[in-house]
Amino acid sequence: MISWGISGNSHDAALAVFLDEKLAFASHSERFSRIKNDRDLNRDIVAYAKRFGSPDKIYWYEKPFKKTLRQLFAGQGWKRRDNDIDIYMARYEIDAPIVYTDHHHSHAAAGYYTSGFNDACVLVIDAIGEFETMTIWQGAGTKLKKLWSRSYPHSVGLFYSAMTQRIGLKPNEDEYITMGMAAYGEHKDYLHSMMTDFIKDSEEFKFKKNLHRGCQDWRPDLTVADSFEIAASTQLMYEILFRSALEKAKSLSKSKNLVLMGGCALNCLANRFTGVYFDKTWIYPNPGDAGSAIGAVLAHNPHWKDYTDWSNNFLGYDMGYRTTDEEIVSYLEDHKICGVARGPAEFGPRALGNRSLLADPRGENIKDQVNAIKQRQQFRPFAPAILEELVDEYFIMPRGWSDSRYMQVVASLRNPELYPAVVHRDGSSRVQTVPQDGSAFRKLLELWYARTGCPMLLNTSLNIKGQPMVNDHTDARNFERHYGVKVFN
Repeated sequence: MISWGISGNSHDAALAVFLDEKLAFASHSERFSRIKNDRDLNRDIVAYAKRFGSPDKIYWYEKPFKKTLRQLFAGQGWKRRDNDIDIYMARYEIDAPIVYTDHHHSHAAAGYYTSGFNDACVLVIDAIGEFETMTIWQGAGTKLKKLWSRSYPHSVGLFYSAMTQRIGLKPNEDEYITMGMAAYGEHKDYLHSMMTDFIKDSEEFKFKKNLHRGCQDWRPDLTVADSFEIAASTQLMYEILFRSALEKAKSLSKSKNLVLMGGCALNCLANRFTGVYFDKTWIYPNPGDAGSAIGAVLAHNPHWKDYTDWSNNFLGYDMGYRTTDEEIVSYLEDHKICGVARGPAEFGPRALGNRSLLADPRGENIKDQVNAIKQRQQFRPFAPAILEELVDEYFIMPRGWSDSRYMQVVASLRNPELYPAVVHRDGSSRVQTVPQDGSAFRKLLELWYARTGCPMLLNTSLNIKGQPMVNDHTDARNFERHYGVKVFN
């Protein structure tokens, strides 16, 4: 039995392959098409998935007719044919039967069934599903029960995206830049104005305006010069609403375990608060819509979780291994920066060592050099990847967090002056803890530590701003040739 889970026809499409009950492959469509946040599948990712065989069944991550009704309600017109998934899949010569799943159910299932918990509160926050924008679930055994929901047009995620657009960035893509900008602004400058103009009921997450249409007309007196202050106030308002959501989730569920899902789960700065309300937190490594390619399958086959190995997240295109750790570490010692593209690619928005741009975090100018290579704004921060057993010696982890294997929370660096390339303006670092799992990246980091005495490396995705991560050997060669960075594969 070959099952495919698919998210697509919206943004950041993805495809997952299960062989019988075992997860064999998962990737973002953009990695194959080279179109950032590609909304659709493409023939290359379909062809790669077919290496495992043609699908007997397809699990789709949302319910198209409900989405069509919401689009009509939102004034987007009648898009029934656009949302006909039989027609959509026929483009790729796939005619397997399709099983549909509620959008938020796909999110909740992806998170809960990969968490390892036997009971948990599941909180899903995103911009919008079919109608739902925030849901709270109870997970018990293999069962998921919805406890509460908030529906369109009231949406915390749409608020953050609208403010991202308001400061001149791209919504549904650049929210992480807004989060990074927040450290450079005064957090309270425009908070009162935002609360007054947008919030109807902060405890019930109700808004005065439909922010699906954006808020370009908000505070026309503010200009580009005010962008950092707007970003800071946006982040602070999100954190206020997020903490309210955590309080509501805790009151409804009673579980001590939290599973956090939806695109908003990528706000690693706000995630530091989860430990205030719950003893343990699990954030699935790909909590946005792309990750629902797996969630759609698990929602209907919850016992398959036993065949889904989350000891690592390397599920994509497999490049194999051509170079040794000794070659890479020696080059880093001499040149300070290099790319690594080898083995199967990560499934998720963050590079975890197989499609990474690595650097020595101790250099004064390393951060600026890496930002220049990636053609990013100079204020943008970078993550430290550290041997997990040493994290407490170098970082102050937030309450409830003993590790951060998928760069999902920020921590405070104990001696930021020693590692300036991986500390942000506010003193935070989006930590990646690398466990003793025998992975290629773990072995590389161990050798780096043995040779240098430094237990961490700067780790960022091997891509240029606005482009997908390197996926295959051709991409790696192109990156090396175009941007003058040695890439080991």
